[in-house]
Amino acid sequence: MKKTLLATCALCAGATAGYAGGLDRSGQGINLIFEEGSVVQFRLGYTNPSVTGTMPALAGPNIGQPVDSGEVANDFFTPHLGYKTSLTEKLDFAIMYDQPFGADIQYAAAFPLSINPTNPSDPRVLQATADTDAITALLRYKFDGGFSAIGGVRAQRVTANITVPLAAGYNVDTDADVAFGYVVGVAWEKPEIAARVALTYNSKISHDLSQTESSALTGGLPVNSSSEIETPQSINLDFQTGVAPKTLLFGSIRWVDWPQLLYNPPNYPPTSNLVDYDDATFTYSLGMGYQFSEEFSGAVTLGYETSQGTPVSNLGPTDGFWSIGLGGTYSLENAKISGGVRYTDIGDATSNGAGPNARGTFTGNSAWSVGFQITYALN
Repeated sequence: MKKTLLATCALCAGATAGYAGGLDRSGQGINLIFEEGSVVQFRLGYTNPSVTGTMPALAGPNIGQPVDSGEVANDFFTPHLGYKTSLTEKLDFAIMYDQPFGADIQYAAAFPLSINPTNPSDPRVLQATADTDAITALLRYKFDGGFSAIGGVRAQRVTANITVPLAAGYNVDTDADVAFGYVVGVAWEKPEIAARVALTYNSKISHDLSQTESSALTGGLPVNSSSEIETPQSINLDFQTGVAPKTLLFGSIRWVDWPQLLYNPPNYPPTSNLVDYDDATFTYSLGMGYQFSEEFSGAVTLGYETSQGTPVSNLGPTDGFWSIGLGGTYSLENAKISGGVRYTDIGDATSNGAGPNARGTFTGNSAWSVGFQITYALN
């Protein structure tokens, strides 16, 4: 039961963890380190969000009337690749690649925040793309009594491009920067009842970004500058236990310290920060898995993220969510093949605008996610 259900549980969370608070994409899970023996694992998730809203027109004959944002959030993929092996009877090693954070936002040209007041004919629109790539190397040492300690290092690459036409036609394009952080954690297992509790801490990672900025404040000319930005620290609590024959209860709690993520390039208009967050987020999931046969098991997962109820950035105009996911795993002799789908009801949000009476309103939004995973045993 344990091997098949574990793959199903990981897929239900991992394949559909793409829409969460802030810029969260992968959830930074480490379930691979608990696989038995030596394995390679590949996972690919795809998320199709539908996020639209309105904002009052700031000028013209229809001033104050709502203007549609268009489809704001673009589709995205969440890849994962990993290898795990046992170095000794007590020491395990894993190396994993994922994309922990990201953004891909683009507004309609007619949206008020896509209008450059100093140059109304400027064809650029309000948009943001941000990409991260991370490689994490982990060691796990097993003590007596089912306890183990986990530790490792993470190398992370960050790049971004942001355009805010309303802010004096501002644009920033960063070079890629690589920086390092760490992961530490503890776990307890009781294989007889498929029980496990794992608590892991992911450190913040500080990046020194070299970038090119331009706006009316620079005379429209590109200016080279630098900024520091931190991807936030986080804590993951994952748990599971058998509750009946062939039945597994599992879940997780993830806390992300988003206020650590502050981005304010030196040539951005001084009225506000380009990217900032007021509150941390808590994301919860709870699921049930069942083994239908020796080859096939399935699971259902519910997810919830708390709503903050305060204005959010136009570069991420969502506030909390609830979700439901279904997944299944088929076991072959050396491989476990999993698939899953999740529906996410994205929380309504009020976004920052050009003033208290010119905020964006985003309601009735959702996302569909699908994923595929294969875990292949090498011995």
